Amino acid sequence: MPDQILDFETTVFDKEYISLGGRQEAIVRGGRHLFDRLPQAFAGVNQIGVIGWGPQGSAQAQNLRDSLNGAVKVTVGLRAGSGSFDQARAAGFSEEDGTLGEMFEVISGSDMVILLISDAAQAELYEQIFAAVRPGTTLGFSHGFLLGHLTAEGKQFPAEVDIIAVCPKGMGASVRALYVQGVEVNGAGINASFAVQQDVTGHATDRALGWSVALGAPYTFQTTLRSEYLSDLSGERAMLLAGVHGIVESLYRRYRDHGMTDENAFRHSTESVTGPISKIISKDGLDGLYRRLDRDGRAVFAEAYSAAYPVGFELTHEIYDEVLSGNEINSVVLAGQRLSRFPMGKIDQADMWQVGQKVRADRVENEIPLDPFTAGVFCGVMMGQVDVLLERGHPYSEIANESVIEAVDSLNPYMHARGVAYMVDNCSTTARLGARKWAPRFDYLLTQQAYPAVDSDQQAVDTKPFEAFEGHVIHDVLRVCAEMRPSVDIFVE
Repeated sequence: MPDQILDFETTVFDKEYISLGGRQEAIVRGGRHLFDRLPQAFAGVNQIGVIGWGPQGSAQAQNLRDSLNGAVKVTVGLRAGSGSFDQARAAGFSEEDGTLGEMFEVISGSDMVILLISDAAQAELYEQIFAAVRPGTTLGFSHGFLLGHLTAEGKQFPAEVDIIAVCPKGMGASVRALYVQGVEVNGAGINASFAVQQDVTGHATDRALGWSVALGAPYTFQTTLRSEYLSDLSGERAMLLAGVHGIVESLYRRYRDHGMTDENAFRHSTESVTGPISKIISKDGLDGLYRRLDRDGRAVFAEAYSAAYPVGFELTHEIYDEVLSGNEINSVVLAGQRLSRFPMGKIDQADMWQVGQKVRADRVENEIPLDPFTAGVFCGVMMGQVDVLLERGHPYSEIANESVIEAVDSLNPYMHARGVAYMVDNCSTTARLGARKWAPRFDYLLTQQAYPAVDSDQQAVDTKPFEAFEGHVIHDVLRVCAEMRPSVDIFVE
């Protein structure tokens, strides 16, 4: 079970409570009108060191720099010889003004360090990083992976520093893109969760909240570092990436086997998921998607949902157990050690994704089908993940974000613009490894168990999963969360 979520106190920002499914959760609303409070939130911090220039590192460094506007120096730290130095310079960071440097020098010179290098690199370098962090400073993460690794190793964070996290509920490109859109529309941004693992300075909570507000998060929810990594790692191996990958591949083959052309099979599977299904869920929730269907469509949805739900429920349980046990984290560390010899290949040359390139090139948005069978499968697997996280005691806001909102508001729009294959081939190493490992499991179980149950003439699909759908607590949670959506939809170039 995740750690118990405790209330928090802030002397800088305005805390308020929301009711999610009958539970109270404390949040902080963001917005550019709060940027003048950031110097107070970062009191005692003269330099923030952002370590790494991956998708999150580059986005967060730029957002922090722009929001703080010189009130606190934001410096990027990279490994000596890194090819990312030129990219950071192109974004306006430089050695000459002290905003770009070698990572360990930046770590030792910063009052607050935000560690955004890859998970495998964190596992490899954490002892050197801990040695470089000065006592009485703050060490921040955007993912709890290192806590999981330390737990498995029987190690701990250094006792003399704050340990905090701010975890945007979207990929790095979304964090930057929505922040830029927020220049024109206040409240545009990616929501985030925050956690305080250790508070040595007495300022850990305000620094975490200031970090989140400076990233442009419209709303910041509370979690713990342990709860975050359990839900995040499980989520990206289920509905956030591997699950959707396996779902659309299985549906594409099913529709082709039922006589559709390659192009129509892609439209009814992938295009339907990343287009109308995700857009409707984003605004109206899972039950709103169901209500959008006509009578016949609802019957198809209910049968597909009931057949797919057990797959999502079973596999997410297995994924969660693998993460909780440390097996999944260790597999990422071991894979990182192999990648120099066995680099990950790309999936985008497979026939399905080549068809997808043609379909996207000829896309007419309002002609994409809202396929009720696809919708039922997608929602059934998604609800399976929701119920696993409910069983494991995660806060409702985290369940909604890690199972539904991050998918339909951040990741799926990118997949819609650039392709599922693009996402699988260009996300973090940890997520890419998870997608390659778990997507085939979703694909195979749907193909081997769910679809044969639907097609069987001998026995009807057990409808018990759908009978629990309409009264599910997640619908109320999503209705409240929908009121906390970013003020604009993400724009993908």
